Amino acid sequence: MAENETPEEEKKGGGSKKLIIIGAIVVLLLAGAGAGAYFFLMSEDKPKDGAAEEEVMDPLASMPGPMITIDTFIVNILDENNTRYLKAAMSIECANDVVAQQVEARRPQVQDAILLLVGNKTYDELRDLQGKLQLRAELLHRLNQLLPKEGGIKHIYFTDFVVQ
Repeated sequence: MAENETPEEEKKGGGSKKLIIIGAIVVLLLAGAGAGAYFFLMSEDKPKDGAAEEEVMDPLASMPGPMITIDTFIVNILDENNTRYLKAAMSIECANDVVAQQVEARRPQVQDAILLLVGNKTYDELRDLQGKLQLRAELLHRLNQLLPKEGGIKHIYFTDFVVQ
């Protein structure tokens, strides 16, 4: 009987040892992950050099640039089964006054680029948030191609957006 009790005691002791080892490993992994996250997040808050610190502290850097308003327009969008329309209006934020003057001077080209790009979109592409964000990015890229490289367009804001 003494021989039968020894393996059972070893099994119980071995199971609790494994549990302690696994627990210690989990605690070490969590501590390492926490330390890594702390150092990663703290390194992003600090500016890399003196120039970057000035940009963070400069309140004018976060001020919006000159805005150009593109009035409401309606354009047919692609759909296999129905006739679909997009009614939209937007504001274009320029990097500076020189860019704003260039956008105004090229307003027909800007509006043409917007209408052609939007007119090649489908209803499915424009109905959700991801599609709208993708359209904004494509418009920003396309309009910056039209302008000489002097800062360009910073942002595009949809002020009206209805898909029917």
